[in-house]
Amino acid sequence: MLNYLLDFFIGLGIGFIAGLLGVGGGFLIVPTLVLLGEPIHLAIGTSLACITISALASAYTHLRRGAVLFKVVLIKEAFSVPFAIIGAYLSAVTPERALRLIFAVLLLYLAYTLIRSRGKCHGETAGDVNYLRVPIVGILAGLTSGLLGISGGVLNVPLFHTFVGIPMRYAVGTSSLSLFFTALAGTIAHYRLGQVDIHMALLLAPGLIVGAHYGALTVHRVEPSLIRRLFAVLLVIIALKMLL
Repeated sequence: MLNYLLDFFIGLGIGFIAGLLGVGGGFLIVPTLVLLGEPIHLAIGTSLACITISALASAYTHLRRGAVLFKVVLIKEAFSVPFAIIGAYLSAVTPERALRLIFAVLLLYLAYTLIRSRGKCHGETAGDVNYLRVPIVGILAGLTSGLLGISGGVLNVPLFHTFVGIPMRYAVGTSSLSLFFTALAGTIAHYRLGQVDIHMALLLAPGLIVGAHYGALTVHRVEPSLIRRLFAVLLVIIALKMLL
């Protein structure tokens, strides 16, 4: 019974962060699963299955708030889905250290751009969106999701906001729906490789669903500038973890 409660609260915490920031929570799920005894490749595949669950729960809440840009999702996923599948297969043959270094540097740069973006894309409604840049976000997020089992949302949100020009709340909501499709594609690829622990994913699912729902609600109750600062801190923490 205690184990089930522990799984629920782990899922609850990860789900809340996922819903609040528009990320899948893979940066927390993967190390948690490894600590629980899962091999790294199995942890990555299972992480993507968990991200699929949390992303769907938070996306539903954002959809009800009208904070999802469907055109951005469609364009991005046309590139993210195939590159997530490619990334999943490349993960078995690509040196992990090189991937972590490149990814950490990118995250630190994105954290810097988020902090510097003060006053930009500040409104509550979606204004001018540079759709020509969305495919670049799709490629980067898809490869990242498949290669490292870390949600593409870690890249989606800061790139949507600073690179594509989407207001922060819309960036979070749009990222949540995008994550569902990207993570689902990666999950299927890892499942075919025998790298998904369905039992563990189902144990974490209730907490992930509840946490993601309340995290998504919180997005619409706080200032966008606070979300931006929290996301910048999150990127720095993940980058340092990657480097160390």
